[in-house]
Amino acid sequence: MTARLAPAAMLAAALLTIPAAPAQAAGPTVHRLRAGVTPQAVQAVLDAARPGDTVELPAGTVPGGLTVSVDRLTLRGQGPGRTVLRPDTGATGACAAAGHGLCVTGLPGSPVHGVRIEALAVEGFTKDGLHASQTDALTVRAVAARANGQQGVSTDASTGSLLTAVEASGNGQAGIFVANAVDHEGGALDTDGSEVFGNRLTGNRIGVVLRRVRNITVEANLIGDNCGGVFVVGDEGVPRAGALTVRDNTVDANNRYCAPNPRLDFIQGTGILLTGTEDTVVTGNRVTGNTGASPMSGGIVLFHSLVGAPNSGATVTGNLLSGNGPADIADRDTGSGNLLDGNVCRTSLPAGHC
Repeated sequence: MTARLAPAAMLAAALLTIPAAPAQAAGPTVHRLRAGVTPQAVQAVLDAARPGDTVELPAGTVPGGLTVSVDRLTLRGQGPGRTVLRPDTGATGACAAAGHGLCVTGLPGSPVHGVRIEALAVEGFTKDGLHASQTDALTVRAVAARANGQQGVSTDASTGSLLTAVEASGNGQAGIFVANAVDHEGGALDTDGSEVFGNRLTGNRIGVVLRRVRNITVEANLIGDNCGGVFVVGDEGVPRAGALTVRDNTVDANNRYCAPNPRLDFIQGTGILLTGTEDTVVTGNRVTGNTGASPMSGGIVLFHSLVGAPNSGATVTGNLLSGNGPADIADRDTGSGNLLDGNVCRTSLPAGHC
């Protein structure tokens, strides 16, 4: 039987090099991990790191179920095609037990600040590839999230996030999911200017879901071959979801079929959907070839929420739409103060929005 290593021994065994810093001015350290490291050894390095440090993962398969909870820590792989986090039966801890590949976790009232996750892939986990909760100023860059059971990249109760150069494909729910909370309802969260920018989201149930959030931008993303493209979801909660912008995205042929569930009708052929929001701006998007027979099908669709809350104050202007069905723009809502004008399109329901 192999003897169990003490935490200090696990940490030493995991590391290839830890550059020594001068005793008089200790600064950030780069921790380089060896190939073949155990999940417990990786976690020991993450836990022992200090704010500002970098933990560099090796090329190859790395055990997932890891948690980052140190301020300003950078976790970096060798690129999403070279460093891949996958499930490991030896992984322990809350993140692994929840079924996630990688967790960035703070505490209520004490978010973990300034974490960077970059240049790696998270693949084949039963829940989320990357799950971030109670974070501030999180950066997720050049991460691939593939074939995870729920979300590719998920944030909740988090502010000031930048999610960029993410490639999310084949995930059971959203490629990118941003919410006020994952386990309860309530008023929308002010995300303090979070950005979902320059990502490629294909083959998921929905490309991007914003649920009960405010003050966020979804910009310059390529979103195609999902069941739905962008869903901005609110309800009657106060503050309401909205006060956000969806702009300059390419939303093309999101025509996969996703079966209904107890909360939602089937999804197919939805480009951009607003439901139960206020003061949302949708502009400069290219929305093409989204067709289906769902109540939510169409290029840009306004739809009442599950509890009947309408959209209000939506501005849908300056978009280029073609080949969407049953219409390029479909207002199936009963809300007031919505402006759907100045778009280049062929068909609208009701007529007059093109």
